[in-house]
Amino acid sequence: MPAVPPIGEHLEEIEQASIDELRALQLERLQWSVRHAYANVEHYRSTFKAAGAHPDDIKDLADLAKLPLTSKSDLRDNYPFGMFAVPRKEIVRLHASSGTTGKPTVVGYTRDDLDMWATVMARSIRAAGGRPGDILHNAYGYGLFTGGLGAHAGAEKLGCTVVPVSGGMTERQVQLITDFRPDIIMVTPSYMLNIIDELRRQGIDPRTTSLRVGVFGAEPWTNEMRKAMEEQLDMHAVDIYGLSEVIGPGVAQECVETKDGLHVWEDHFYPEIIDPLTGRVLPEGEKGELVFTSLTKQAMPVIRYRTRDLTRLLPGTARPMRRIEKITGRTDDMVILRGVNLFPSQIEELVLGMPELSPHFQCVLTREGNLDALTVRIERDERATADAARDAGRRVGGLVKRVIGVTIGVEVTEPDTIERSVGKMKRIVDRRPAR
Repeated sequence: MPAVPPIGEHLEEIEQASIDELRALQLERLQWSVRHAYANVEHYRSTFKAAGAHPDDIKDLADLAKLPLTSKSDLRDNYPFGMFAVPRKEIVRLHASSGTTGKPTVVGYTRDDLDMWATVMARSIRAAGGRPGDILHNAYGYGLFTGGLGAHAGAEKLGCTVVPVSGGMTERQVQLITDFRPDIIMVTPSYMLNIIDELRRQGIDPRTTSLRVGVFGAEPWTNEMRKAMEEQLDMHAVDIYGLSEVIGPGVAQECVETKDGLHVWEDHFYPEIIDPLTGRVLPEGEKGELVFTSLTKQAMPVIRYRTRDLTRLLPGTARPMRRIEKITGRTDDMVILRGVNLFPSQIEELVLGMPELSPHFQCVLTREGNLDALTVRIERDERATADAARDAGRRVGGLVKRVIGVTIGVEVTEPDTIERSVGKMKRIVDRRPAR
C-alpha cells in the first residue's frame, strides 16, 4: 500500500479550528443563508409562513429544526428556475439531474458558488491524499452531471494535472492509465470494476499501475468493496460524498489517514439526521436520513434538504468537522420484501465475501401472485468453476435468509452477462407489474 503523504502543513485554517470557532461561524452563516432564501425564493417564504416560522427565529443552531424540510419534489415543482435566489443573469452555470423519474432537478451556480465548490473539492482531493503536481485521471461523467466538472475544477485548484477522460471508452481509459501513469483516479466504484476487468483482459496486473489513490463516489459502496479494491489495485480507496442539489461532489470526504467515515465540510454545509418517517431530529450517533442546509450558496440555497441517504453523524477524528458513516443505502433504494427491509449494499457485503463470485450483480424484483419476490443475479468469477460459483450462490442465499431474515432466489450467470455502467450501477431492476 502506498505511503500516506504528510497532512498537517497542507490544511486550511478552518480544518484546524476549534469546535467553538466552527459553531460560531456556522451560526453566522446559517442566519445569512436562511434570510437570503426567505427574501428571494417564494417557495421558502410560503413554506416558512405555513409552518409559522421566520428567519428571525434562528438564534441558535438548534433552532434550525423549527424550519420546514425541503424535498426533491419541491425542486421539481419549481422547475426550472423557481428555487433560484439571484437573478438569472447572475447564474453562470446550470446542472441538472437525469429526470428519469419525472422532471429533472435544476441547480444554478454564481461565480462565487463555483469558486466555493472548487475550494471544497480541492480540500477533498487533498484529504484523500492528493497533492499539487499529481496527475489525476478523472473518469466521472462531464456535462449536466455534476461529477466530472466538479472534480475537474477542484483538482486544478489544488494544482493537479487533470486528465479529463469522462466515462466510457474503457479500453482508452486503460491506455491512458498505462501511458500517462496517473497518481489518482476519480470514478464511480462500479465503473472502476469495469476498468479492473479491462486491465486484466489486456493482460495487465491491476496492482502494477501507477495509481495510489482512488476517490470513489456517486453511489453507495461498502467497506468490503474498499477491501477488494485495495487488494486488487494496491492503492488507497477513499469515499467522497455529494449531491447536485446541495453543490455536487465535495460535500463530505473521507480522509486517507483514517478511512473512518466522511468528514462533512461544515463551514459550508450543515448536517442533521432525522427520522425519515416523523422528521424528528435524531441525536448524534443514531441512524436516520441525512439532511443538509447550505450556509454559503448564493444562487440556490437549500434549507433542510432531505437527501434520502441513510447514515449517522459521528464526532470528527482527522478533522474537527463531524463525520457521516458510509452511506448504507437510500430510503428510495430500500426494498421491502415480505415486511423485511433490504438494501443492495447488504447483498454486496455478502457477494464480496465469496471469491467464486464477481462484484457484478443485480437485484431483480418480480411478483409471484400477490407476493413480491427477489432474485439476485450474480456473475461467476472467471477464475472459478461453474460448480464452485453455483455453490457460492447457494451460500449467499442462505446468508441472506439467516442474516437479513428473508428468502431470495440467487442466479449465478456467466462472466460479462450483467449490464455494465459507465456511471452509477443500476442495482435494482423492477419487473413487477403496475398495480
